[in-house]
Amino acid sequence: MAADTTPDDHGPQLTEDGHHVVIDGRRWRATDPAIPEGFRQELVDELMAARRAVKTGDPQARRRVNDAKTALGERGAPWWEDRSGPRFDERIAAAVRSLTRKRDQSSICPSDVARTVGGESWRSLMQDVRRVAADLADRDEVIVTQKGRPVSIREARGPVRIVRGPHL
Repeated sequence: MAADTTPDDHGPQLTEDGHHVVIDGRRWRATDPAIPEGFRQELVDELMAARRAVKTGDPQARRRVNDAKTALGERGAPWWEDRSGPRFDERIAAAVRSLTRKRDQSSICPSDVARTVGGESWRSLMQDVRRVAADLADRDEVIVTQKGRPVSIREARGPVRIVRGPHL
């Protein structure tokens, strides 16, 4: 186990590599530090809402918790490893689901998801985000729109928006 470090007096202790936080002597995976603050806060807000829903017995609550933690990089493929492949696709899908839940009455842009999971190299992930969004749309978890009308993201050219679907 790497030595513990404290970046400041207000944050949790981090392992030397910054990959884990140490709470009461136990290591937990740290949130991906490359997530822009605004998106990180949206995911944390969704996580807290999902945890409250667990207490009320909401049948979807645990899935929501898992999606938020996966989108934050705290579960699934480690955020410090390669950002590609099926395990990383699940992080993309979790980010889409979490952000569309958080913005229930609004929409998200595919670039919001790419920025959330991709750090500074987010632009290189846009095709992956669109591919994963297409799969989620096939399962009616999301609806992809262009100029307010549902479209196939596989065929749409130009900017699209993603909204929560009927099976999410």
